[in-house]
Amino acid sequence: MPVSLPQIDEQAGAAPEDWEAITAALSRYVRARTSRSDQVEDVVQETLSRLVEQNRQKTLVSIYALGFRIAANLLVDHHRRDRRYSNEPMMEQVSEAPLPDRVIAGRQELSALTDALAAMPPLRREVVVRRRLRGESCAAIARDLELSLKAVEKHITRGLADLHRAMAARDSQ
Repeated sequence: MPVSLPQIDEQAGAAPEDWEAITAALSRYVRARTSRSDQVEDVVQETLSRLVEQNRQKTLVSIYALGFRIAANLLVDHHRRDRRYSNEPMMEQVSEAPLPDRVIAGRQELSALTDALAAMPPLRREVVVRRRLRGESCAAIARDLELSLKAVEKHITRGLADLHRAMAARDSQ
């Protein structure tokens, strides 16, 4: 976006200023002193605005000298502001992955549950796996395995008790 030139009505008796030449000189000055190209136009525009205001209030000895001084101060202000924001502590990145000790504990729990399932009688293991892992209904399990609903419920109750005992034994180690 090009820098817009100020529109001023010259004071009576004051020498007219060549604002295009001033803008070009300020742009060169600012570009030479910052690596941030996005700041060049902002600093030049703000400098021109302040120069116009000063020119309206009083006669300036050297509009270029004042313009360079204003631009230098604005660059310092921008630099300070950027440093202030860049020195703030960064938000610590939080990982969604579990901590290593939780991974180890999870593996130990899985091993204990797998061992407990392997130690169960085959029919009890089949009922527990179908109900708790696959989410099948008790009625469907009873129908498929040709068991009564009460028998399926007892297998589930005993299987869960076996699993709870295995976890308690692991926790006490």
